[in-house]
Amino acid sequence: MSSGKHEDFSINTIIGPNTSVKGDIETGGFTRVDGSILGNVIARGRVVIGEFARMKSNVSGTSITIGGVVYGNVIASERLVILSTALVLGDIITRRIQADEGCLVHGKVSVCTDEASWNKALSEHRDAQGIKSALPVFSKNHG
Repeated sequence: MSSGKHEDFSINTIIGPNTSVKGDIETGGFTRVDGSILGNVIARGRVVIGEFARMKSNVSGTSITIGGVVYGNVIASERLVILSTALVLGDIITRRIQADEGCLVHGKVSVCTDEASWNKALSEHRDAQGIKSALPVFSKNHG
């Protein structure tokens, strides 16, 4: 690569097509998901979510490609690619985005072109998550 930046494409974690995971996952590198996950995915590298993956998860990573269903928020610190087969039900924060024709996204999309807007979007997201986590306590009393 002429840019001098070497990208590691070795896969550290694979959730296969017939695999179901319940619980949070933290990985140190490239992660591929083709199964189902109920729990958050925090990767310090790339994340590829296959066409048949089904996730009820908040997903964060450096570069994320989504081909399946993600019910949760997505934070990609470098870039996000949403393939035509994808369905994202949640908010998105990224620096660059590519959304193929036919994909479906339902949520707030924030594309941050500079560090200040990135930090502001992350801060607002964290604040909103804190408020949402307190809401079930109140709804039980008034439901």
